[in-house]
Amino acid sequence: MNYKIIIINGPNLNLLGEREQSQYGSITFNELKENCIKKSKELDLAVDFKQSNIEGEIVNIIQESRKNYDGIIINAAAFTHTSVAIRDALSIFKKPIIELHISNIYKREEFRHKSLISDIVTGGIFGLGAEGYILAIISMQKLLLNEN
Repeated sequence: MNYKIIIINGPNLNLLGEREQSQYGSITFNELKENCIKKSKELDLAVDFKQSNIEGEIVNIIQESRKNYDGIIINAAAFTHTSVAIRDALSIFKKPIIELHISNIYKREEFRHKSLISDIVTGGIFGLGAEGYILAIISMQKLLLNEN
């Protein structure tokens, strides 16, 4: 198959397992990364797993992804609600993109109900915990297989 995807994680996701376990569960960032790599290998997908707390770094990762990846899975975290720059970078990608959130942003504070990227991504997964990452990987594989 030789499809290559990137999973991009935004601010504070590096602290999974330490922060608000009622919202995000007890899985650590490294455990999540390992689970995603394992599932990707099972599905014959190459995956890179990135995290940054810096908006500009995420924009750079997305821009560079145009040349190297067939799909993006992104949990932009707090930048989901604030970053026009990330939205603009994603809109240039022109390949499948899945928006992902561990918690259900629509059951949280009002300011989290607005996603600046939902209307430009291929699809979204919200509120299914860390399992959402696995579902996103499976969904991305199906999207890529159906496109070719």
